Amino acid sequence: MKYAKNVLETIGNTPLVQLNNITKELPCQVLAKVEFFNPGNSCKDRMALKMIEDAEKDGRLKPGGTIVEGTSGNTGMGLAIAAIVKGYKLICVTTDKQSKEKVDILRAVGAKVVVCPTDVEPTDPRSYYSVSKRLAEETPNGWYVNQYDNPSNALANYEQTGPEIWEQTDGKVTHFIVGVGTGGTISGIAKYLKEKNPNVKIWGVDTYGSVFKKYHETGVFDENEIYSYVTEGIGEDILPKNVDFSLIDKFTKVTDKDAAVYCRRLALEEGLFVGMSSGSAIKGLLQLKDELKPEDVVVVMFHDSGSRYVGKIFNDDWMRERGYLDDEIIKASDLIQSHIDKPLVVARTEELVSHAIDRMRKFKISQIPVLDVNGFVGSIDESDLFAAYVSDKNIAEKPIREIMGQPYPVVKANTPVDEVSKLITKDNHAVLLELENGKHHIITKYDIINAIK
Repeated sequence: MKYAKNVLETIGNTPLVQLNNITKELPCQVLAKVEFFNPGNSCKDRMALKMIEDAEKDGRLKPGGTIVEGTSGNTGMGLAIAAIVKGYKLICVTTDKQSKEKVDILRAVGAKVVVCPTDVEPTDPRSYYSVSKRLAEETPNGWYVNQYDNPSNALANYEQTGPEIWEQTDGKVTHFIVGVGTGGTISGIAKYLKEKNPNVKIWGVDTYGSVFKKYHETGVFDENEIYSYVTEGIGEDILPKNVDFSLIDKFTKVTDKDAAVYCRRLALEEGLFVGMSSGSAIKGLLQLKDELKPEDVVVVMFHDSGSRYVGKIFNDDWMRERGYLDDEIIKASDLIQSHIDKPLVVARTEELVSHAIDRMRKFKISQIPVLDVNGFVGSIDESDLFAAYVSDKNIAEKPIREIMGQPYPVVKANTPVDEVSKLITKDNHAVLLELENGKHHIITKYDIINAIK
């Protein structure tokens, strides 16, 4: 009988799959190393097991101990699988930008998950770096994995993934491209492949908001490069020790939008249901097409499964809210698709100004149309409210009719966007859209801005 003694024995030996459609513009053969075939559905299973086993050997991780790690989700899943088999407890610390699916999956496999804010400095005590370190120190028999600086991360890929790629391509691989986060994947694979053939090119994919590309090219850690981004699993606002810049020949940056769009294209054009960082990797490769020749054999790493992004990348509403879907915006009704299911928030002439203020706070809006028995007769805008408050501190207890502005213009659903845009001025901040069913929706300048591609 042929079987694995436990799920950990199924890690590795993932297939290389030729890409045929999305890479048509490239002159060479492109092979995807599809890592979602690992039991935890990502490339991180390899290094998670390696880091645990090495910690067991040198006594850092003791029987019955608690594993603590900061993770974007995939490393946590790899650690969770190993923890189940080996009898450890696991605490995963992640950020609030990670997909809900990742957090739910971690909890499903027994991990305790702590969610931290994304937009804080790495040294901030609230950051997931700081929280994971603190929890490891405070937890009895706790072990902090620290995948960013743990050498076993890169070693796992040097011992496993690199040899697999070399053997699967019969040594013909000329380029390897992968998204860079902790650095263990690119550095471990790069070290092995360059030992086999120093001419193999290693390309790293970075994201806007991350420091890797500029640091590689200039040696400058530029904090101005750091800002919030959507792409998960790649890019950093620190320099992990596992990123060996001397082994990387080139970096290219990919936008959040392109990462999402190309992730979806891989599913539709290649039948590969992969995650957002895989979209970054393939778009990064396409950006470097001019450096490829017909005889080249390119291996691109597809890090994880699309199942972890169903509520984000593969959700049209989520994509549309961020302007990632190239919907053709030509008429007024196209502008409200992201909030068409939300009722219009209104105020009545005889209500108090305080009621309108409460609604603005509750619904996080800046403009409210005002109704009386005859229909729309006025409007309230936050800037007008502020000006009124400056002149009269008791404004909140006055009826809305005393401070309301002119009613918003009303347009039909098929009104061209250009005409709608002309109606929004410094004195008029919104337009009402009248639908065929008699209902109305509000169009603001932000709807116009979001329609700009």
